[in-house]
Amino acid sequence: MDFTVLLSRDGVLVIGIVPPPSRMEARAHLRQAVREAAAQWQHLDIEAVSVESTPGTPPRLLLPAGVAGLSFSHDAGLSLAAIGLHGPVGIDVMRVQDIADWFILARDYLGPQVAQELAACPADQRPRRLAQAWTAREAAIKYSGLQLAEWNGSAPACCLQALPLPAPYVASLAF
Repeated sequence: MDFTVLLSRDGVLVIGIVPPPSRMEARAHLRQAVREAAAQWQHLDIEAVSVESTPGTPPRLLLPAGVAGLSFSHDAGLSLAAIGLHGPVGIDVMRVQDIADWFILARDYLGPQVAQELAACPADQRPRRLAQAWTAREAAIKYSGLQLAEWNGSAPACCLQALPLPAPYVASLAF
């Protein structure tokens, strides 16, 4: 399985793959790539690494030394996974695109402050900044094991890092 290591530091590994077009196949390929990457990273036999996934709960990576945090994200043409050896992680990837009702989306899901910041930025920068804010919010929500919901005035407490990706993608990691 071909994967690219996007980040490896402090017990966190982020990988990316170019997935097949089918969402089901993309999920299977990413899980296999996670197993292979984790085995290489931790110097383990691949048979000692497994992915546990139950609908409605964050996935987990099972290793001989214990359970690692795991997060997945998919967009057309790119799938990412984050592994956290010391606790939960969250990752989100998004293709930058112009969204007609961006202000309503930002106000409802990212909060009034982000919506105002986006309204004040130059129009040609808005799609990228919206995607950056969205992926940061989604990654933080995944880190916390929560479901996406409208803005409630609070943000999960975690560290966020933008990941360097080629255009047209942006991605964020929460750890």
